[in-house]
Amino acid sequence: MKGKLITAMSNNREVRIYVAETTEMVESARVTHDLSPMSTSALGRTLTAASIMGMMSKIDKEKLTFQVKGSNQIKLMVAVADTHGRVKAYMSEPQAESIYTEEGRLDVGGAVGKEGQLIVIRDYGMKEPFIGQTSLVSGEIAEDLAQYFIQSEQQPTAVSLGVKLSKAAHVAFAGGFIVQILPETSEETLTQLESNLSGMASMTALFEEGLDMMQIANQVFAGLGLDALETYELAYVCDCSREKMEMALVGLGEKEITAIIEEEGKAEITCHFCNSTYHFNQSELLALIKINTMS
Repeated sequence: MKGKLITAMSNNREVRIYVAETTEMVESARVTHDLSPMSTSALGRTLTAASIMGMMSKIDKEKLTFQVKGSNQIKLMVAVADTHGRVKAYMSEPQAESIYTEEGRLDVGGAVGKEGQLIVIRDYGMKEPFIGQTSLVSGEIAEDLAQYFIQSEQQPTAVSLGVKLSKAAHVAFAGGFIVQILPETSEETLTQLESNLSGMASMTALFEEGLDMMQIANQVFAGLGLDALETYELAYVCDCSREKMEMALVGLGEKEITAIIEEEGKAEITCHFCNSTYHFNQSELLALIKINTMS
């Protein structure tokens, strides 16, 4: 399923913005994982954030893994994104129970909890990936990510994420934006940006008002202007394959594969991200042992 991302800078090149519309992508995740309304809202924010962050990288082969480890109902959410707009995601509690705030909206922060971690793993294709980790501040994902950027990457950042569900609990709107202040930004620009952001409605409210990505970006950058605008495609897609599952089995080693053959006579592997299942019969497992002994 497709989504879109726009990027732009202020006219004075002091602030950068990324705005994503991920409605179809979050709906695809809801269907793939049979998510409850609460789980849809939480995972939708997570995969939206990851898809934007993946597109922020300048390193072509980088893969970004975005993890939220919660302390309440939702214990784990994982999204993996690349620099070409592709993202996949899963969570440990697809049927999290719906709880609500006093204002009547789904309480994602309450479901995730504040006693947890946000972990970002940037794999550049080298020996060791970069791993950044911060404690959750609200469990709402957007606030936690803004805190991560400040603490782990020393980058002042504003983040807004939202998922709006229909009465039938399908995804009506989903998206978000990330705004980053560049070095040597003037006080005038900071004051204008802070004024714009403090007066803005939530992401879901902006979508409900009928605003598109460009109109949202213009609201954030009111008085600053938009420049260097670019548009990209996003996609919710899994890159699993039979070949990758074979390599995973080979990685278990000859002893473990032999034990599987003796105990089960076959193997069945299901991908966490898309729920695709791969079957390997006894002769195929024996062939994998040969690969293992040759490597």
